[in-house]
Amino acid sequence: MLVFVLRRLMQALLVMLTVALIAFSLFQFVGDPVSNLLGQEATPEQRDALRKELGLDQSFVVQFGAFVGNAVQGEFGLSLKQGRKVSTLIAEAFPATMELALAAGFIALTVGIPLGVYAALRRGRPLAQAVMALSLLGVSLPTFLIGILLIMVFAVQLQWLPSFGRGEVVDLGGWTTGLLKWETLRHLILPAITLSLFQLTLILRLVRAEMLEVLRTDYIKFARARGLSERVVHFGHALRNTLVPVITITGLQLGSLIAFAIITEQVFQWPGMGLLFIQAVQFSDIPVMAAYLCLISLIFVTINLVVDLLYFAVDPRLRIDSKGGH
Repeated sequence: MLVFVLRRLMQALLVMLTVALIAFSLFQFVGDPVSNLLGQEATPEQRDALRKELGLDQSFVVQFGAFVGNAVQGEFGLSLKQGRKVSTLIAEAFPATMELALAAGFIALTVGIPLGVYAALRRGRPLAQAVMALSLLGVSLPTFLIGILLIMVFAVQLQWLPSFGRGEVVDLGGWTTGLLKWETLRHLILPAITLSLFQLTLILRLVRAEMLEVLRTDYIKFARARGLSERVVHFGHALRNTLVPVITITGLQLGSLIAFAIITEQVFQWPGMGLLFIQAVQFSDIPVMAAYLCLISLIFVTINLVVDLLYFAVDPRLRIDSKGGH
């Protein structure tokens, strides 16, 4: 297990360095932040002075080395747009994104798994077919369109829920949350549903496919031959083995929820990391963009490591014995 973890950590380090290098390289061609800061009327002397102050006059290798060295210490420099520490900006936006991603993941799991099991056990029935037909909409419709439709129905026409913002939040020692007040919690409902629909339908269809596959196996036939009830066969044997591959997909999807919340946050003006990244792109704020991509990569790598360990623990076939056998 120790060798497995160390190997994964080395791979994670290489991935992080590669992502940092690619991100930093690409953002050199996004635009000139000096022009955005000073405007078009600035003199060449003012431009050169600001470029020297920001360290943009140095070579790419020196800039990248300084960026990696600061990133290891949790510092990503100053935002070229706001003049504040990037780590502070991300720390302020991260709770909103994490809250949105966890809410969307909770909806996707609590709705997707039961519907997938139902669609598998009641295969061919009208309601199960309707569930599968509706699941195609969640896969096909783009996120921004789903968000706009939800806003139009529930915020504009019915006026049940707010259409933008996070509302008033509570500060819990540096971590802000909107889950403690109903009026603030209402702001979370529409963006969480919007972000969860694609993952919900993915989990639904995966659980259904895996459940149907497991129900055809020999040990399920033997369990029925022993006289076990259908309830025990379905939920005690079939569902347990169905959820093994779902663990991997669910873990990676949590990373996807955090990474791809950009569109949802833009539609609902949710003050998270996605909205911060969009604003940074518009202003060519290279430190913020690079820090965002490195953080997202770190989240993916961490989740992938945790999922591998869970998968390793759940499925004994993957464990390597002390003699080197499988």
